[in-house]
Amino acid sequence: MRVAFRCSEATFTAELRRKLGVDVVRSSQRTAGVVHQLRSYFAGERQAFDVQVDLRQLTPFQRRVLAATARVPAGRVVSYGDIARRIGRPGGSRAVGQALTRNPVPIVIPCHRVVASGGRIGGYAGGLTIKRKLLRLEGAIAANG
Repeated sequence: MRVAFRCSEATFTAELRRKLGVDVVRSSQRTAGVVHQLRSYFAGERQAFDVQVDLRQLTPFQRRVLAATARVPAGRVVSYGDIARRIGRPGGSRAVGQALTRNPVPIVIPCHRVVASGGRIGGYAGGLTIKRKLLRLEGAIAANG
């Protein structure tokens, strides 16, 4: 499963083929569960996801970063440095930021809840406007938000 922002289905599937080296088959039956959960999330009815996520394409470090990020509750934010400390890499905030850019399932693994030090919004693969909207949807308070 993958989640993408601001791209067409054709672009999305072409990128999956290139990155994963597999054929992509459209299946509304296989995606129905996550689509339902995403719709519930955007309707304000869901704060966490219960879906199978395949992170095999990521490094062990990236998987640790995403596992720590997945534990950040809705409505809360943590800093890149907080995540670095949680995984035993104090001082590794830049590496955490780079790992988060590789998140194949933004929103499902809520990398939008990770902000820069001092509450600054930081970056986001989907763009800062989307990050702010997601944080607002969850009721999170962040500087510049």
